[in-house]
Amino acid sequence: MLRRNLLAGLAALTLLTACGGGGGSAAADPKVLVVAATAVPHAEILEHVKPVLAKEGVTLEVRTFNDYVQPNVQVAEGRIAVNYFQTKPYLDGFNAARGTKLVTLAGIHVEPLGAYSRRWKTLAALPQGATVAIPNDSSTTGRALTLLAKAGLIRLKDPADPLATVGDVVANPRGLVFRELEAATLPRVLDQVDMALINTNYALDAKLDPTRDALTIEDKDSPYVNYLVGLAPAGRDPKVVKLIAALRSADVKAFIAARYKGAVIPAF
Repeated sequence: MLRRNLLAGLAALTLLTACGGGGGSAAADPKVLVVAATAVPHAEILEHVKPVLAKEGVTLEVRTFNDYVQPNVQVAEGRIAVNYFQTKPYLDGFNAARGTKLVTLAGIHVEPLGAYSRRWKTLAALPQGATVAIPNDSSTTGRALTLLAKAGLIRLKDPADPLATVGDVVANPRGLVFRELEAATLPRVLDQVDMALINTNYALDAKLDPTRDALTIEDKDSPYVNYLVGLAPAGRDPKVVKLIAALRSADVKAFIAARYKGAVIPAF
């Protein structure tokens, strides 16, 4: 009897292990679509479309990340279906560096990059030798430097280069000192630097208001659209097709306008 009970217990444990861990059961459920996203605004927008997808027979599971690497790694490895957090220049750089083959599936919105400071009220007030923190991933570094160049603080060797680096700064009349840090950490260092260039998702998460608090910010014509991203076959998945339709709907456009008041701009 004891041996029979032990064997039954081991069988149950094996079954439990097979069904759990790493979200495998959710990924295997034909009605479940798992999406990786950063918290604001991506996960919020996804939560908004959950009821719409539920009516169409799709259960949307949103997994929130606070970095830009793991959402791509997990999609590339097939552990998560798609992600929603990044621009195409960032994706191109990630694919080149990691040898992955992720593709853009649909452009959803633009988050204008902004410059923020707790020490100074205007760009004109920035002192000589001010410390400026910028994102350290290649695409966003170039984006931050381009914004500073447009504001007249620096001059770049090639103003049109989206992958410009600090080494491409050919004029820096105020002697700005650049600190290149992980994008997610930038709101936390605002008290330690004169100014930081912060992605809108992290700015909103830190309770900053881009339309009010940014000293300078990209305009509505920014080419840095945030995309739904996955491996190429994901674009043919009926669940993903339904998600794209929901994200690019008039309802979502109205939701973005009402909730973010210009800090996030629909790209459709």
